[in-house]
Amino acid sequence: MLPPRFSIARIILNRRPLRPPNLKCIPPGLRLFTQNSQLLLVSRTPPRPELPYLYASSVSRLPRAAPSTQYQGRLARYLTTERKQRIISETKLTVKYIVYFHVIAGFVLALVWLVSVEIKERRYPTPPEWSFKTRNIYRTARIMSEPNFNPSGVTEWPQVGNNYWVALSRLEDPSIDGKDLQIPPGDDHRVFVVGINALGFTRNGLDLLSKSEEWRRGYYSVLMGAARAAEHLDEDVRDRKRNITFPKEHMIGPSNPRPKPVPHGAASPPLEENCVPASESPHMYYNKILTSTGFSTGQRLDAALAYADWLEFKGLRETAEEMYDWGLDIAMGALPVGVNNVVDTQTGIISNNAVYVSNNLLKATTALAIHHARNANLTAALPIFLSVLRAKKHLSLPPIPDAPKVEPTKMEWITSTAKSVLVTPPYPPAPPSGDEAPIRSPKEICEEAAVMAHIGEILFASSNDDLKLPLKASKSRSTSRNQESGLSWTRDAVDVSESTLTSMDGADLSGRQTCAECLRTGIDNWSAMVRKMLRDQQKSVSTKEQKVGNGRGWFWGGKSTRETEGDEARWEHELQLVDERMDKVQSLLEHEEESRKYRKPGGWLGLG
Repeated sequence: MLPPRFSIARIILNRRPLRPPNLKCIPPGLRLFTQNSQLLLVSRTPPRPELPYLYASSVSRLPRAAPSTQYQGRLARYLTTERKQRIISETKLTVKYIVYFHVIAGFVLALVWLVSVEIKERRYPTPPEWSFKTRNIYRTARIMSEPNFNPSGVTEWPQVGNNYWVALSRLEDPSIDGKDLQIPPGDDHRVFVVGINALGFTRNGLDLLSKSEEWRRGYYSVLMGAARAAEHLDEDVRDRKRNITFPKEHMIGPSNPRPKPVPHGAASPPLEENCVPASESPHMYYNKILTSTGFSTGQRLDAALAYADWLEFKGLRETAEEMYDWGLDIAMGALPVGVNNVVDTQTGIISNNAVYVSNNLLKATTALAIHHARNANLTAALPIFLSVLRAKKHLSLPPIPDAPKVEPTKMEWITSTAKSVLVTPPYPPAPPSGDEAPIRSPKEICEEAAVMAHIGEILFASSNDDLKLPLKASKSRSTSRNQESGLSWTRDAVDVSESTLTSMDGADLSGRQTCAECLRTGIDNWSAMVRKMLRDQQKSVSTKEQKVGNGRGWFWGGKSTRETEGDEARWEHELQLVDERMDKVQSLLEHEEESRKYRKPGGWLGLG
């Protein structure tokens, strides 16, 4: 039997350790044979090789570290040298693309802005002598004064006027655009504040002969625009503290004891002690044009007529008539030497023996006749209209062109279009001064139709007593004759304007607009006249039927009931014809309105 120690020793020899080996004692310098990039790791690597199919099990066998140590290890494993270089390169590339994008976007925006400036310049030309800022301010004022600029359809006249006043101040400043301007002695620049701008310009006219015609024409446009804005702001006040313009009826103060409430959502009404006039009087701007030296006769006449129209709107009829007379004097003063006895200065009637009638003279006399007609002075208005119509019919015919107009070829059209896009056109030439005698052009024929429409209105709305005509007839019969005569003049005006509009050249924008306005006014007057004649005839029929029913119709020598009913049927038939004609004219005017959008000055896309 074996001794007991042998078995005990055998068991001891075959005994294995019960705890895992201490990994900390294993040197970490083992070389991995699967990945060379692991040599670049910042953190300490595990001692065993990591194969793809052994990675999960080997990681699971490692002792779990603390959470913070585990995250630091993962982060340290991501920030390798290669990844650092890739992040740096991607960051540089991103910054480069961002810079490129902003530079390209800046160039695109600058290009769009330059194209918009070029389009505005071609639609609203400005003198090349002006500075860029002055030209931009003037174009902005012109654009903002357009009815379709604001989506609401309301023109912001305070902003329009402010732009015009700033442009005027810069044009009269010797250090900016007013070099070599001769200011009259004792008329220094009067400075006043509009909003945040301190503006200054003279009150009286200037000597503009030292400036070019282009500069003077642009200066005239600025003055007329400022006067127009001042007309719309004449009854407004400006709150100095808030720089907001209000109608005077909303101002709170002793001069307005019962102010009207402001619209919903508007600013609170201003106090009278904080308010000043929103604009200078239009008188100042019109007076500057009329007293300046260097403007043409047509420019001064247009300013005088515009000023007279504003005075008439304000209810100053006598002052307005004096201004119309002044305009007539301006037109007569520019007639050639030796031309006398053209117009009767007392009545404004053009003489039958006039050998030379200028365009300005026709314009001044027509405006004077319209002024008399507005104020119910039909005796003075009708002879002037008749003399103007007679003078227009005796105008000389336009010369016949020597050769027919040759249509350009397709290549010529492409070349001219490209040239118009790339090359800025020169400043438009000066329009006629109006001192020359007009020719019987299509536009003049449409103006004749307008005069005929005015004559028709006067005759229809008047009786023999109003016109002081020596007709021996009853008052009702004379009135009926005048109405039918006025209706006949109106029919002729509609026929002339419609036929001229359909045959007029499409390039004559001003003439087509004149014809369209005359046609619209004439057809509206014709419809209103026929409807009134029909109502009067129906009233007359009902009155006669009542008299016959009462037994008194046998003793009167008027028309019989059958004749009166025949007249009623006549006016009903004419009303039907007028309605059909109105539909035709309305379609023609709509087509003209649509065509005018594509025939705006400036050529193709507004760039020619």
